[in-house]
Amino acid sequence: MGTKTTIELNRSHAERRKGLQMNNFKNYLRVASKIATIFPAVVLMVPPLVERAAAAGPLPESASATVSVFATGLNNPRGLKFGPDGNLYVAEGGAGGSGSTVGQCEQVVPPVGPYTGSPIGGRISKIDSNGLRTTVVDTLPSSQTSPSQGSLVSGVADVAFIGNTLYAVLAGAGCSHGVLGVPNGIIRVNADGTWSLIADLSAFQQANPVENPEPDDFEPDGTWYSMVAVRGDLYAVEPNHGELDKITPEGQITRVVDISASQGHIVPTSVAYHGNFYVGNLNTFPIEEGSSKLYKITPSGEIEIVAEGLTTVLGVAFDARGRMYALENTTGNLFPTPGTGRVLRVHRSGVLEIIASDLTLPTAMTFGPDGNLYVSNVGFGPPVTGLGQVLKIEVTD
Repeated sequence: MGTKTTIELNRSHAERRKGLQMNNFKNYLRVASKIATIFPAVVLMVPPLVERAAAAGPLPESASATVSVFATGLNNPRGLKFGPDGNLYVAEGGAGGSGSTVGQCEQVVPPVGPYTGSPIGGRISKIDSNGLRTTVVDTLPSSQTSPSQGSLVSGVADVAFIGNTLYAVLAGAGCSHGVLGVPNGIIRVNADGTWSLIADLSAFQQANPVENPEPDDFEPDGTWYSMVAVRGDLYAVEPNHGELDKITPEGQITRVVDISASQGHIVPTSVAYHGNFYVGNLNTFPIEEGSSKLYKITPSGEIEIVAEGLTTVLGVAFDARGRMYALENTTGNLFPTPGTGRVLRVHRSGVLEIIASDLTLPTAMTFGPDGNLYVSNVGFGPPVTGLGQVLKIEVTD
């Protein structure tokens, strides 16, 4: 791997992963050739994923880390957070859908669109300390891109807690995603598994366009990706339009910053809070190695670059010592490629240090109360269910 990272998997986990890769994953790779499920119109006509990765650029080696499979059986896992009960809650894109809204509203630009979708199929799972998955709610929207783009799935993008209350942000809903009656927005999940929409993000974006949208890369309902809770409010990042917004529990939406206004179409993805907001960006395709950045955004909306030289960033997190980490989906290749994802530690000097590598299309990460990193792995693709994982990364220093 080019690092001191040690991957320790027991025999059953190794066999499970081998079976996944050899039996199901070839079909997954064949159709998962576009990362459009995350930001559906970032790039058009991406060539197929390759099964063998090119070597990523050299970075300083880290102290040893242990990577193991913590949970399996997830459907396109995305954002994840630990709840006040100590369990891990995972947003899932779900299983897609077949419903069409062509002729009923503005559609996503071809060839990514038109989407098809379903008002159900998206899911939130709870994972206990033993890695056992149970369903919190599975009646949430899920949609998929056009078949020519791999029928890639989006649904529930991320979760967050305010006190004991679970909230989620929807990315696969809205008429432009083939889902009538349910917009992209913030939902509150009730203890009995029901849910309520508290904020209509589709309507907010349509009423408040950003300064520099990309006409050939435009999602009318947005493609929300990451969310955090800060001092009783929620903050969500939307990559396609390029913005960071604040949402109160009462459903009031305000824009913190129009990222597109100063940065252009950089595809901002993940957000973490550590005194200020820290946002990473995916950037457009083909992938240019080292072209992604980490940005600091103040609560008043001032933005500045704090780290450069990263690639396809889909996660940002801070450990208990205040050290920042970034999750790269793909490195060393022009297009999304399994087995090339990495976790980096970002030093204040700007030096990037590899913590873990060889991850397969990871989509999000969070620190647990045990101090370990938990990463959504095999996090995007077509409506082939059950392939997603959560990895546990134990960092020793």
